[in-house]
Amino acid sequence: MLGLLLARAGVDVLVLEKHKDFLRDFRGDTIHPSTLELMYELGILDTFLARPHQELRQVTGYYNGEPVTLADLTHLPTHCKFVALMPQWDFLNFIAEQARAYSTFHLQMEAEVVGLLEQDGRVVGVRVHEANRDVEVRAPLVVGADGRSSVVRERAGLLVEDFGAPMDVLWMRLPRAEQDAAQVLGYFDNGRIFIMLGRGDYWQCGFVIAKGQFDAMRREPIARLQQLIVGVVPWLKGRVTSLASWDDVKLLTVRVDRLKEWSRDGLLCIGDAAHAMSPIGGVGINLAIQDAVATSNLLADCLKSQRCTHDDLRRVQARREWPTKMTQRLQLAVQNRVIAPTLADTDSRRKPPLFLNLVKWLPVLRRIPARVLAVGFRPEHIS
Repeated sequence: MLGLLLARAGVDVLVLEKHKDFLRDFRGDTIHPSTLELMYELGILDTFLARPHQELRQVTGYYNGEPVTLADLTHLPTHCKFVALMPQWDFLNFIAEQARAYSTFHLQMEAEVVGLLEQDGRVVGVRVHEANRDVEVRAPLVVGADGRSSVVRERAGLLVEDFGAPMDVLWMRLPRAEQDAAQVLGYFDNGRIFIMLGRGDYWQCGFVIAKGQFDAMRREPIARLQQLIVGVVPWLKGRVTSLASWDDVKLLTVRVDRLKEWSRDGLLCIGDAAHAMSPIGGVGINLAIQDAVATSNLLADCLKSQRCTHDDLRRVQARREWPTKMTQRLQLAVQNRVIAPTLADTDSRRKPPLFLNLVKWLPVLRRIPARVLAVGFRPEHIS
């Protein structure tokens, strides 16, 4: 997205992608209204929505077997009053196609950044491994957008503040039938948490476990995991056998962290490379895109003249740090006050949190989490 925006502003951009394609499974699939609003501002929303996707207008969960609508997006002040569910590789391919319309945009696949080039304390480029050789790429600005395990931020020596997480998530696929609900479903029951996102003919499912529990679980037969899932969602009984072995289960190690400084002279980190988000709310991809918009708005002019100073780069953090902190504080509150107690209490049914009762009694309150989830604390707009 940053490559698209900068190329649109006339900045020469090279995007380096480690893999040969974007086909990574078990990534976030939620394109929130804040992101859809940006595509409207770019004039590409109708083209995007013509692609296969699902539209989520309410977020519904089950707490101890009782359905609860947590968020109602139909009252949002946006053109799209829904979350679009689309496999992330389709979304990335779409953005890349739009960016290729600009002669200043360049995308190089199978190009892995393995190190930084520095001169007199300033980052002046990257070392890239491609086609069994190492090459150097020099640039007036290096942007690390390489995720929560960022090579760029590690090589730059940027300090990370880790806020901890009480859980990890096991991702898997389960068959989906035509009569199944089309909504995202979350189940909280008997100390277990299970999330289901519809993806055409299958469900992408997340089984939440206590932090560090995965190794012990893997020592048991896969039938044990099947049993745990059915204990939470009984109607999946005939489908969990599609998990033939632990090879069908992927571990997402949950992190919540944030760089103390997002930049050095000649280098800037955005997205998960600057602030790893919890999967709660599926907001990580959308927060990263907001970072990209702010970066383009603030830096496009100085990049065109190739005179961005470190003070210019610090303006991005100054703009985006507050909404990041607020979002992470909410995620940490949910982790510590809802998820951790739920995972710790596997033998009894906990009383639902007060907020769940309130949204059942007063439906208008469902607009609050919808606004926070779908729009965020400081939505950005295309300059």
